[in-house]
Amino acid sequence: MTDTTLRNIALLIDADNTSPQAIDPVLTVMAELGQVNIRRAYGNFAKDNLAKWDRITNKFGIRPQQQFDISKGKNATDMAMTIDAIDLLYQGKVDGFGIMTSDSDSTRSLPASGRTAFSSMDSAKRRPRKPSGRCARAFSSSTS
Repeated sequence: MTDTTLRNIALLIDADNTSPQAIDPVLTVMAELGQVNIRRAYGNFAKDNLAKWDRITNKFGIRPQQQFDISKGKNATDMAMTIDAIDLLYQGKVDGFGIMTSDSDSTRSLPASGRTAFSSMDSAKRRPRKPSGRCARAFSSSTS
């Protein structure tokens, strides 16, 4: 699938590891690639550090996906993102995925689906992964 035929993109956000300040630049880049019809943010929104996400979800049409911290150190958020991506893939609802995260856990599994994938690293300390056969485009959404 080429960039010119890409239409429907699902943006999956790891809210536990990203800043809501980066959403505008990420959506700008995603709009160049297609239409972001599905926007989901995953994390434990009961925590104080995710309160800023709560304030922008309606503004940007992002559906929060609550993931409670049942066990310390477990990556329930990454697992939920991956399961939802597989579900979307098999339903045939998307042509590509945008993954907004500051870790590389989920960016390895989703692009293997044969759909085009884009990743965004939201951290001044980390660089985006180089695009490869698995990831069509990687970019930084750092706001600092």
